[in-house]
Amino acid sequence: MRKHFFILLLAATFSTAINAQTRGIRIGYIDMEYILEKVPDYAEAKNQLELKAQKWKQEAEVKRNEINKLKENLKTERVLLTKELIEEREEEISFLENELLEFQQKRFGSTGDLITQKAVLVKPIQDQVFTIVQDIAEAKKYDFIFDKSSDLTMLFGAQRHNISDQVVRQLTRAEKREQLSKKQLKDEAEKERKQDMIDANPELAERQKVLEDKKAAREKMIEDRKLAAEEKRKAFEEKRAQLLAEREEKRNAAKTKTEDTKKEEKPAAEKKTTSSENVTEEGKGKTEEKAGQTAEEKRAAMEQAKKEAAEERQRKLDERKKALEEKRKKLVEEREAAKREKEEKKNSEEKQ
Repeated sequence: MRKHFFILLLAATFSTAINAQTRGIRIGYIDMEYILEKVPDYAEAKNQLELKAQKWKQEAEVKRNEINKLKENLKTERVLLTKELIEEREEEISFLENELLEFQQKRFGSTGDLITQKAVLVKPIQDQVFTIVQDIAEAKKYDFIFDKSSDLTMLFGAQRHNISDQVVRQLTRAEKREQLSKKQLKDEAEKERKQDMIDANPELAERQKVLEDKKAAREKMIEDRKLAAEEKRKAFEEKRAQLLAEREEKRNAAKTKTEDTKKEEKPAAEKKTTSSENVTEEGKGKTEEKAGQTAEEKRAAMEQAKKEAAEERQRKLDERKKALEEKRKKLVEEREAAKREKEEKKNSEEKQ
């Protein structure tokens, strides 16, 4: 009977080994500490528990300081105390020390409040994790899934076998479901499906990363080109505005100069007209004074007056002509100077 049982066991083991070799053993692992850190509720409860533990440590420290103080007092006053008093104080110190040990054991012992509350805090999440791990193992045909943070010694584990992120996603999925709309849930499910594919196929993840890097580099290059074009456009606009301002300034300066010249010429012309009128009046006065002279003298005087008036008119015309000629010459020189300056500026810009 025993011989038959041994043969059956050997056959079953051989069959299992053949199946494993044919399909290949698939192994995964999780990091429970990493998963717990990613769960917001656990992190908040853990912080509250740590605050409690800190408070317990402070209480223990107060008790320890009190005991040390009693010991110091006993050491100092021992020579002055009777044997009964010394024994009484030693008994009190021993009682307080036992009380401190009991307090530490109650709070921080292997069955103390800290360990118990931590286990109570972790257990619901651990139960969810174990359920999720079983679902993943069945869905993705894992033969073994280990816990990296357990007592099991794991010397090395490739990242592609780490399914901790998948567990975290499934843990947070239920919480998100209550807050998201149908469309958001659909998008989230698609995102998780892609992420699961990446986790299952590291080469796909690497390829995806390369594509994303290329896309980011291309977007950065386009953005840099846009910024360069914008800076160039701004520089052109500033230069154009500067040239227009300089041109307007020159135009205003030339206009002001012309107006000043006209203002200077107007008083001179008025002065000349006044002097001409005075001369005419004087001529008329002389003619009237000589009215009593002979007709010949009158004619001679009239001719002389006409001659003087004609000379005066000619002189005024010459002066006006000369002033206009100088003004025209001055304007021509200013235009030539402005033209030369414009050409020089254009040449300097072309050289730049």
